[in-house]
Amino acid sequence: MTEHAAGRRVVTNMSLSLDGYYAHPDNPDDMSWVMPYAFTDVARDHLTVLWEPATTALLGRRNAEGFLSFWPTVIGADGVDGRDEAFARWLVDVEKVVLSSTLSEAPWERTTIVDTPTAEAVGNLRAADGGDILVLSSASVIKALLADDLVDRLALTIFPVFLGGGPRLFDAGLPTAQWALARQSAGEHGTLSLVYDRLR
Repeated sequence: MTEHAAGRRVVTNMSLSLDGYYAHPDNPDDMSWVMPYAFTDVARDHLTVLWEPATTALLGRRNAEGFLSFWPTVIGADGVDGRDEAFARWLVDVEKVVLSSTLSEAPWERTTIVDTPTAEAVGNLRAADGGDILVLSSASVIKALLADDLVDRLALTIFPVFLGGGPRLFDAGLPTAQWALARQSAGEHGTLSLVYDRLR
């Protein structure tokens, strides 16, 4: 059981290549390697399990701009999978906190811009009432939380592709930690979903 199990958990979610990278080495904005696998049942069910107990989405600026420009367009689209539309509606409606030193005002509804260190922002969120705090694929935020040992649930989707280089999620020098496997699932095209809880 994690130390924060009775309160608000910090839950992080990231997609990784099989060789351990989360972005192309030359173009971090190119997510074409993700797309064949992101809309599989295992990936959709993985995300659903994460967002349903969450009442706050915590994002970095770049990821917020990507998510909040794409996902609202899914709502009401022809042929959309119900799980995708449910996530899109949740993202639009949920409290969003965006960590940014460059945005002066929120361009999205129900969004607060915070220019403080990640640990301080998370401490303030933990002190408030609510469900899980879900960090959606914002690598800089997740890396800062891992470095400060503030992640309670670590969710990963592994896609069966080698990127051959690029940024890694797990930097050298992270605090020693033990994790318990809480959920696992394998699906189409070899996609693997893993969820670990921090043991304290």
